[in-house]
Amino acid sequence: MTTITLHPDFRVGPVDRRVFGSFVEHLGRCVYTGIYEPDHATADEFGFRRDVADLTRELGVTMLRYPGGNFVSNYTWEDAVGPVEQRKPFLDLAWRTVEPNLVGTDEFLQYCEREGIEPMMAVNLGTRGIDAAIGLLEYCNGEAGTKWADMRIANGREKPYGVKLWCLGNEMDGPWQIGHKNADEYGRLAAATGRAMKQVDPSIELVACGSSSMMMDTFGSWERTVLSHCYDVVDHISMHAYYEELDGDRASFLGSGTAMEKFVERVVASADSIGAEKRSDKRITISFDEWNVWYLVSRFPGEANLPVQRDAPRIIEDRYSALDAVVVGDLLVTLLRHTDRVAVACLAQLVNVIAPIMTEPGGEAWRQTTFHPFATAARLAQGDALQVQVTDGPVMATDKHGDVPVVTAAATVDPETGALALFVTNRSAAEQTVTLRHPGATARIEGGTAVLADQAGARENQADAEAYGPVDALPVAHGDGLITLTLAPESWTAFHGTLSA
Repeated sequence: MTTITLHPDFRVGPVDRRVFGSFVEHLGRCVYTGIYEPDHATADEFGFRRDVADLTRELGVTMLRYPGGNFVSNYTWEDAVGPVEQRKPFLDLAWRTVEPNLVGTDEFLQYCEREGIEPMMAVNLGTRGIDAAIGLLEYCNGEAGTKWADMRIANGREKPYGVKLWCLGNEMDGPWQIGHKNADEYGRLAAATGRAMKQVDPSIELVACGSSSMMMDTFGSWERTVLSHCYDVVDHISMHAYYEELDGDRASFLGSGTAMEKFVERVVASADSIGAEKRSDKRITISFDEWNVWYLVSRFPGEANLPVQRDAPRIIEDRYSALDAVVVGDLLVTLLRHTDRVAVACLAQLVNVIAPIMTEPGGEAWRQTTFHPFATAARLAQGDALQVQVTDGPVMATDKHGDVPVVTAAATVDPETGALALFVTNRSAAEQTVTLRHPGATARIEGGTAVLADQAGARENQADAEAYGPVDALPVAHGDGLITLTLAPESWTAFHGTLSA
């Protein structure tokens, strides 16, 4: 029988609320007919859909990364500020679409401000560099009396936006990236750009591009080389990872959290090795600013072979199954287990494009199955992450990851209220009984909800996706110092209760 052991005094560290971030890129229908649709019945005075904003709030999103993604690497930000009627559409080379240029820096940042969401901005280090990056930063954060700050003021925004988190490009290790560079080239550019940006605003945090995947040929060496150049300048190194079920290999897909954990641990090791070489007390943390389930093999848009498209084409609109939702929940378990090193994370993306929220132009917005584990975790995970020990449990053989634990778990406790949240995944096709130990502490589980992968296929529309949300957790039994939990087959369960020393 699997045993989970925890105690309120043994903690990983505070849960940074930015781990519940998401991502808005000018790709497909994420922006246009996603968050922004001026003719929609729910549109506010600025053209943004209130129904999507309401679901975003329910989802618990704390931060939004913008404007890309691959899109940023040939983006001229100056062309997307000022009066909308004077802006010109332009060709986005990343996704081979014509960008109508109706939403830009001001529209996005003011949207975040109205919705109480922290923005995370990316600068173009593909076709541009230092000059454009410091210009955008000055535009966003500068005080009156300088060129770009005065342009912002002339465009109607007196107060600086105060954007704190900045990505130094996107996926620069990828040959698909416009302006792709090798590790030495990018590391030098990131260091020089970062130094200049911190001259403009020393309070900002910077994210250097890490590997686009653990499967990249340059993985590991990329991180070491890049950080050898910019370790003293940046605060975070990025990670991107997507998971999918390939060729019916359900077991490996359910074990995706193990692959994510190995990825995190290897990036941490690479970063710390550079810190050790530099004899630095600084500790680089991770911005896992793209993660999700994404069926790349069957639904990637074709890159250069794709004809140029207009009018917000339907690109990468995956429809998610209950199994996908269980895997998303398990990936959240991995992120919460590493809150000492994962400071930022973004579920990519927010609306329509591999997203938890879907819309129809002129129609309703609705929740995909993957909406539910994210919203539940964002609501319940408060305070500090605990050191959760999972022992004595069975393992499950997988083709991609070897033997993986059947049961995985993460937990948080609010130090002020004692509120406990326990997130547990059962990756096996059999029901599992788990003993929760809390030696020297008082614990109680008051209830919980579960996401179950007991139905094949994707949810293709609003009606069947909305109907397929969480269910009540299976029974919980309290005993003398022990709690017995029953986990449904192939499930992700969020329990809530109390924990005190």
